[in-house]
Amino acid sequence: MNGAAPEKDHAWTVGTAPGIFPFIGHGIALFRRPLDFLNSLPDRGDLVEIRLGPLRAWMACHPELVHQLLMDTRTFDKGGPLYDRLRPLMGNGLVTCPHDSYRRQRRLLQTDFRPSRIAEHTALMGREAESTFRGWRAGEPVDVSAEMLALTTRVISHVLFSDSLDRATAAEVRDCLAAIVRGLFVRTAVPVDALFRVPTPANRRYRRAVERIHAIVDGVVEERRRDPRRADRHDLLGTLLAATRGDGETAAAISEQEVHDQLVTFLLTGAESNALCLASTFDLLARHPEVERRLHDEVDTVLGGRCPGPEDLPHLTYTRCVVTETLRHRPPGWLFTRLTTKETVLGGQRLPAGATVLYSPYLLQHDPASFPDPDRFLPARWLPGQATAVPHGAMLPFSAGSRKCIGDRFAVAEAMVAVATIAGRWRLRHRPGYTERLRPAATLGPRSLVMTCEPRVHAPLGATSRARSLAIRATAAPRVQDSRTAGDNGDDDA
Repeated sequence: MNGAAPEKDHAWTVGTAPGIFPFIGHGIALFRRPLDFLNSLPDRGDLVEIRLGPLRAWMACHPELVHQLLMDTRTFDKGGPLYDRLRPLMGNGLVTCPHDSYRRQRRLLQTDFRPSRIAEHTALMGREAESTFRGWRAGEPVDVSAEMLALTTRVISHVLFSDSLDRATAAEVRDCLAAIVRGLFVRTAVPVDALFRVPTPANRRYRRAVERIHAIVDGVVEERRRDPRRADRHDLLGTLLAATRGDGETAAAISEQEVHDQLVTFLLTGAESNALCLASTFDLLARHPEVERRLHDEVDTVLGGRCPGPEDLPHLTYTRCVVTETLRHRPPGWLFTRLTTKETVLGGQRLPAGATVLYSPYLLQHDPASFPDPDRFLPARWLPGQATAVPHGAMLPFSAGSRKCIGDRFAVAEAMVAVATIAGRWRLRHRPGYTERLRPAATLGPRSLVMTCEPRVHAPLGATSRARSLAIRATAAPRVQDSRTAGDNGDDDA
């Protein structure tokens, strides 16, 4: 018994990425051309050694290896350079906590992310989407990246705090998030603390943004405690405050620090990643007019110019395909780290306790062995009856296994509502001379996407009933996998 994780009988190959520089390792390649660097690794092996600064690490390039490490959370726990940087920011919240405290936290928070609660938030998502384009004018430029981040920040703020954040504070949160995600990636690619203690403008911006996020969250919690009339609000803060009194579903009351950590965690993860998914969707739609036309036909026919409600989402079949394909083509969470808790074997390589292992949803979701024509944006690959079986570990926009993202259904619903609402009224076009500039940070997506908006003409309302019958027949066909179920092991640990 040596703690080695069981593996299938497979002739794994193990290699080393070229171009290691003293002190910074592969940091330059990973920072300057991260996607090209990732795409070069499978040619070196199923498991490839890389260097993050002076740190030795291994990238799992084969979906079976990634499936193995995500299923065995006791051996491959949250850790490594990414989580070393996230913990000072998020504390010991659901995303960053170790294996031994995860189940208790998940049970506490699961109620707020059940389908019935997500359905309750659908109207909020639609209202905020409409609010987003209220000030748009035909032919004028729109900062799509900023607008989508503002939209998702307002939605997640309401889910967390009800109406405790005014629009000015929500805008401040949005600006802080932008500074934080830029700083997180370089701290992961080159995990050398001395570099980030130097008082450069970038380092000062990062520290100020982190401090301000913590201060905003603390202020909201203190305001809620001072006003007993708001103590039982139906939001995540209400759930957490009830748990501090021992009124929740946990066996013991939680600490004040855990309240803070969970709120910061969901504020950061619920705004930034969802905003990048939306910005990427409109970017890709503008590049693929045939996909955009099909989306518009469905939205016009099913909704007839109104906002979608929870009862409409099952009928927006192609809209879901567009969102799912965006998550495959440009997963906002594109690179993650794990830390071995004991000596083990992965891909035929013996790893010591404390070894850093990485995996990349972007890399796996662009593997032609799993997804034919991986660089093409093809929503039709997810249509009912047309989707092919995806190997375990190949489609991971929300991770997999017991630590699969608790907000996966919320994120898909928010994206579908926002895309359907905005696309029902507006068409977004790239400006002349635009070229794609994807510079990954802690997350992946366009951060300075400015487009021109054009108003659309809606389909007649009378077409709605016919679309519903067509959609019902379409959704009756079996769907092999979608962005929420791909990679899942079927267990619900809540």
